[in-house]
Parts: sequence; C-alpha cells; structure tokens
Amino acid sequence: MMHATHSPPEDWHENAYDLVRGIAVYSGSAVVAGIGKVIAKHRDADIANAFNYKQVGCKIWARDKLLESSGPAFDRIAMLGGWYGILPAMLFEDARFDIGAIDSYDIDPAVEEVARTLNSAHGDRFRAITADMYALDYRTIGADLIVNTSCEHIADLGLWLELLPRATRVLLQSNDYFSEPTHISCVSSLEEFQARAGLAKVDFAGTLPMKKYNRFMLIGTV
Repeated sequence: MMHATHSPPEDWHENAYDLVRGIAVYSGSAVVAGIGKVIAKHRDADIANAFNYKQVGCKIWARDKLLESSGPAFDRIAMLGGWYGILPAMLFEDARFDIGAIDSYDIDPAVEEVARTLNSAHGDRFRAITADMYALDYRTIGADLIVNTSCEHIADLGLWLELLPRATRVLLQSNDYFSEPTHISCVSSLEEFQARAGLAKVDFAGTLPMKKYNRFMLIGTV
C-alpha cells in the first residue's frame, strides 16, 4: 500500500491556500475565499486562531441572537476590537441580514490590512480603522449598533459605556477565562456582567458554555 508523502512544514501556507481555495469554490463562501486571500497575502497573520472552532462558535451565537433580538436591518455597525474582521465577514455573508456598512475599529495597526483583505469582496461597505475605542466620538460615527465581543480586555466596562450616547444599541461579550493573562476584566457570572454593564434595556442575556470557560453576552441599549 502506498502512503501519501507529508509536505514539509515550510509548505504550510501554500497547502493551506490551495485547500481553502478549493473549499471556497465548493461552498461559494465569501468568508472562506477571504481567508484564502489572507493566507496568501499576510503570511504572519494568525488567521488560524482567529477562525478556530471556539471563535467561530461564539460569533455564530452572536449573529443568531442579534437577529432574534434586534432584527435584520442595520444602517451601520461599529465593531470595537474588530481584529481581523471575522464577524463582519460572517454578517455580510448571512442573507438574513440587511446591513448597509460595517466599520471595524482596532488599536493594533497590524490588523487593519488583514481585515480589509478578508472583507475585500464587500468594497466600501467595509472599513478597517486603527483607533483607540476610548478616543472615538461615538456621537459622530453614525452607528446604529455597537459591538464589543472582547469586554474582558476593558479595564472599566462602565466607564467605556458612558462614552456612548444614551439609547445606543449594543452587543457585548465577556467571559470567565481568568487564567488568560490578557483578560484583565473577566466576570464570574452572567449576573456580574449585567451589573457591570448596567444597560438601560436588555433584550438578550445568555451564557454559552465552552470547554475551558463560559462566554457571556448582552444585547440591549445603554
């Protein structure tokens, strides 16, 4: 019996690119096609981590509960801590939604071009912007939904939320993964997350159990 030969580690990008291109053709998915472009163009991008099983599961949960609680139509969505723009790509691809534009803000300038590459199929409907979420003027960015799925990285959630105009719709996620060094503001329960956020109205509050931690989500208005 002939055994397949194994490609050397240095061929990982080429092999991954070929694989992802094939899956994109088969599935017709713009998200998968965008990941292929990222692998080809941004060799140092940690796209495997950004699109791993846990990351995708949390974003599918966010997408589905957003639709259930808030409906499908948004003129402009602002993503805070947008990283590589995976959630915008997933929202754009979902035919259930009617979204005018999505702006992805992140303080790390290294992720801006990667996010643009991933979402290049959507043209001017997607923007990746390097910015500090504490320095944004939320009255002028024109967003009817603000998403922050990494509240565990915010030292004072309430202080940041005070920057938003009253009645702004938000989708927030945090977790109880205290052992991760970069998680400086985890919460131990959904109830603690709700208390820290202090939303004026809560349309959805829930917990998604993961293998090593729980992810918490709130959808409502400040």
